[in-house]
Amino acid sequence: MSYPVRSAQIPQNFVSMTALGAVRATALRDPARKAVVCGDRTLSYGMLVERSEKLRDATITTLGLTKGQNGAIVARNCIEYIEVALGLPDAGVALATVNPRFTPSEIKAVVESAEAKVIFTDAETAPAVRAAGFDPSIRIIEFGKDYEALIAAPPKPESLPVIEEWDVWTIPFTSGTTGLPKGVLLSHRSRLLFGLISAAEFGCFGPDDSFLVVTALAFGGGLAYPLASLASGGWFEILDRFDAKTTLAKLKSGDFTGIFLVPTHFQMIFELPADILATYRRPKIRSIISSAAALPQAMKEKIVDFFGDDVLHELYSSTEMGVVCNLRPRFQLLKDRCVGTPEPHARVSIRREDGSECDPEEVGELWVSSPTLFNGYYNRPEETAQASKDGWVSVGDLAKRDAEGFIYIVDRKKDMVITGGVNVYPREIEEVLVRHPDILEAAVIGLPDERWGERLLTVAVPREGRSLSAADITAFCEGKIASFKIPKELALIDELPRNANGKVLKTELRKHFMSKPA
Repeated sequence: MSYPVRSAQIPQNFVSMTALGAVRATALRDPARKAVVCGDRTLSYGMLVERSEKLRDATITTLGLTKGQNGAIVARNCIEYIEVALGLPDAGVALATVNPRFTPSEIKAVVESAEAKVIFTDAETAPAVRAAGFDPSIRIIEFGKDYEALIAAPPKPESLPVIEEWDVWTIPFTSGTTGLPKGVLLSHRSRLLFGLISAAEFGCFGPDDSFLVVTALAFGGGLAYPLASLASGGWFEILDRFDAKTTLAKLKSGDFTGIFLVPTHFQMIFELPADILATYRRPKIRSIISSAAALPQAMKEKIVDFFGDDVLHELYSSTEMGVVCNLRPRFQLLKDRCVGTPEPHARVSIRREDGSECDPEEVGELWVSSPTLFNGYYNRPEETAQASKDGWVSVGDLAKRDAEGFIYIVDRKKDMVITGGVNVYPREIEEVLVRHPDILEAAVIGLPDERWGERLLTVAVPREGRSLSAADITAFCEGKIASFKIPKELALIDELPRNANGKVLKTELRKHFMSKPA
């Protein structure tokens, strides 16, 4: 389907949605209202706007950057992170958000791919940034004395650039599960609409709401939910790193109405001792949002039992598409391995290889059309064209739709295994394996095989003090999945390789086991 030709005419009273503009609106209503808390520091809306605007002015006058250029931030979670994410784009300078856990060489590669002219960092991350060996023309500004001096009293620009809502706000990077990370161009409009949709869906983004931020701000979801809170006039608290017990204690206090957690966080929570879990069971929380990677059905059952049957929302989303589907709380245990129905404004199409629409229960590639779609990959026109077709975007996920319109993510297209000419989806097998009493976590991959084309390998992390064999896996899976889907080989490792979002890096597993004899 093609869109009609767009008119270039902009209505006379049109006002663009911008990130800092949304915060200014609340500051005008109530400048003293609490906006963000981190440790023993609190910023009101008025203070946040003032400091962000000073950074905007300094970006133009002191740093000499102009609209269309990029900056970068390589830092742990902190209040200054929010100021930079608001102030720099208000000068028309998009912000590349870089994982602070990267090595110096990884930092260098990502920052240079974003063509950043300035780098903001914190004291803990600064040594790695400086060790990257950037060209002296790229200024490195460390939070603390350097940063405070920059925004203390910057000269006022003669004029400010016009910021349109389709201009790039931030450039987070893909998780790199299938190759080198790509810079994702996210507009002000995309992220603010993400926030408005989230407010309607989750009921925890409003002027009387508070959000607990435990995920890294460097990632799309990590920064999107704080912006949603600010855009609605609520407040949020940032933790500089995730700690399971601390997070449960915060939620048990009743001070927060919402939180965003990834599957790895839940796993860390349920690894806590039983007495601690008993203490923090059933905290007073309105909405728990989970995304970034699939929640196994067995984990959903634990979450519902521990937190309650009316709080969990599991999303299907991506950095490129924004939020696409939501499985609402009442369906968590009714719809097995389901990601719900499309969000407002999102259209989902599940297509065959020839582009035609799949029938119900037929597996195909999932495509999305939505106002929250990305602008493209930075300096990656071929990859952008591959992911985009006539206003629709795909990130290579295979899915199916049931007769009631609910969507099920079957697997990554690149993770599908073809063995003996039959399509096998590892995620289906993994859902069975994680219920094995001796398995902590598991991944299934395909390896080349002369006879079958590909053969299945289970890579498992056994629970402490437990032993596993291939025969154990076979016996456990029999009767639960078809015999041709049961992996005949088993490899035990101490920990599955994951990216910072908690997604298993199957490319790394395949590389590691590729040389193993059949």
